[in-house]
Amino acid sequence: MAVIEDKTKACRKARSIASDIALYNEAKIQEALENDNFFEALEKEIDEGRSFYRDSVSPELYRTTNYFDRALADVIIARKGQVKTRFW
Repeated sequence: MAVIEDKTKACRKARSIASDIALYNEAKIQEALENDNFFEALEKEIDEGRSFYRDSVSPELYRTTNYFDRALADVIIARKGQVKTRFW
């Protein structure tokens, strides 16, 4: 697999990984948001996703951007606006 150097492709990769996390952990995400412990409850999944993302993009891109963290917020957390949580 070629290392991603392009910012647009790196952003797309981060969002794809976040989408997979959301798809396979729907109930866990719902419960974590309700209990205000999203990052603790999904630590394993987030760490695995971050590792996969880091291995997919160039070290420079990984070090100078926050695409993966933004993808978590945009793709997983923001789309759960209907969930009652202290987050919002």
